This record gives sequence, C-alpha cells and structure tokens, in this order.
Amino acid sequence: MIGLLRGRVLHKQPPFLLLDVNGVGYEVEAPMSTFYGLPLDDQPVTLYTHLAIRDDAHILYGFASEGDRALFRALLKVSGVGGKMALAILSGMSVDEFALTVQAGDVAALTRLPGVGKKTAERLIVEMRDRMEKLGATAAGNAAAAPVGGSAAGSPADDAVSALLALGYRPAEAQRMVKSVTSEGLATEEIIRLALQGN
Repeated sequence: MIGLLRGRVLHKQPPFLLLDVNGVGYEVEAPMSTFYGLPLDDQPVTLYTHLAIRDDAHILYGFASEGDRALFRALLKVSGVGGKMALAILSGMSVDEFALTVQAGDVAALTRLPGVGKKTAERLIVEMRDRMEKLGATAAGNAAAAPVGGSAAGSPADDAVSALLALGYRPAEAQRMVKSVTSEGLATEEIIRLALQGN
C-alpha cells in the first residue's frame, strides 16, 4: 500500500495531478481542497494517499491532510458512495463543514454537492454521524492556500468547467457556476473554489 508521496507537481488538471517522486511519475486524483494548498513554485509537496485496486484499474488518491484521507476512507464505506463522489464531497466541503452538516442533519446542504441525491444524503447523515465522532477529524492544516496557476490545456475558465465536469456536475450547471464568477485574471483553482462556494 502506498501511504504517502513527497515530490514535485509536474502537471495538474483537476482532479488529476502528476507527481514526480525521484524520477517516477505518479498519477494521483485529488479533491479541490488539495489543489488549493499546492505550493506556488517548484517546492516539494507531500500527499497522504489511498490506493484503490479494482479489476480494471489501480487508482491512487492524494490528500493534503490525514484528516481528508480519513474522511475519504470513511465515505467509501457508505453504501452507494464511490471514489468519485467522495472526491466531490471533499471538494465541496472541508472536513469540519462536513462534520457540522452531518451533525445538523442538513440534507439540503449535501444534495447541493454533485451526484448526491436526497436518499444518498440521508444515508450519509445516518451512517457518518457515529463515524465522524470516531474520526475526531478536524480541518486544521486544511485551509486553502494561495491558488496555483492552471494548466495550459485552455483558458482558466475552460479548465474550471472541465474540472467541475470531472467532479460530477452536469455541463450546463458547470458552465453556469463558472459564469457566475468574475474569472478574469484568476487561476483555474481559484475559479473552481469561488464557483463551489457560490453554488
């Protein structure tokens, strides 16, 4: 099991990162909360990882904090929640926000996340309430850092729409969310953060 990687980011296109660890490139899927905390320059980054092995793929997920990884692993134990939905939840809420939402039984807040319907939201609240207490998770050290410039695939706004699509938002919804943000001069990660906040 790969539990931690430390290296330099060669390429980023949310939700994917390519991390160079001593000459070996690891493709990692990460929530937007991890992208927000990436260093601005060529500084090394440390990611706590979770390796999911399926019949058709080995998928490596990366997180800026152990709290994010612990919540991700707990979410995977909920019936009907896979890696994509767990990443979307962590992209839309911090660990503390999720804990408060579950504690308050706020179904509406959870259904605003992509791919989370009412039944799934209710299941998350029931199944995660006890798990959150056991996790004792906190978002300390998970605060968003200054945004990092987007990749060269397109304009930052186009890249933001692509990232939202990858997180599970419908095309029209992703376009609307990005258009609601004054994106001129902003990096991709900042546009995504503002779009998710305004949703």
